[in-house]
Amino acid sequence: MFQNINAYVLKSVNLSPEELEYFNSMLQYKVIPKKTLLLQAGNICNFEAYVIKGCIREYYIDGNGAELTLQFAVEDWWVSDITSFEDQKVSSMYIEALEDCELLMLSRQSKEQLLAKVPKLERMFRLMIQRHLSVVQSRLFKTITNTGMEKYLEFIKRYPTIPQRVPQHYIASYLGISPEFLSKLRTRHLKNN
Repeated sequence: MFQNINAYVLKSVNLSPEELEYFNSMLQYKVIPKKTLLLQAGNICNFEAYVIKGCIREYYIDGNGAELTLQFAVEDWWVSDITSFEDQKVSSMYIEALEDCELLMLSRQSKEQLLAKVPKLERMFRLMIQRHLSVVQSRLFKTITNTGMEKYLEFIKRYPTIPQRVPQHYIASYLGISPEFLSKLRTRHLKNN
């Protein structure tokens, strides 16, 4: 159960077997059924979760009631509302399991205990947040500057398994285009390949 997350951690920081065992002991394994909301807007996010198996979507509902997909998280990714989790502020987003998921959950209290006992892990969490920020900045830039086709091609490059795993309207929402336009892009891409 801990093999993949341990490999993830050891890419960033060297831990002794005892430190790694302590890290594992602070994680809570959970099986989450498909369509479960792990977080609802208006609540405080009380977890950071590592995805062992499954697909999760973070989204926001705008003033017109439209769902805007912010991120997908699949195997070997982390998911949370970082601002809500760290600052204990009410979240404005939803986090939903799109498939049956297996997660390793870390509560805020467990994370604080973990970092107090194994301060080396702060490096891993810092690098994780830096990578996340880099992805968000890149996505923002590409959303502003790229054509619909460029956004779609970048999406399937970054998330090669997602198109077979989630409804197309979620992908369209992530790309900031209509489902009809996404369908045209997919057809054009298939014809060109």
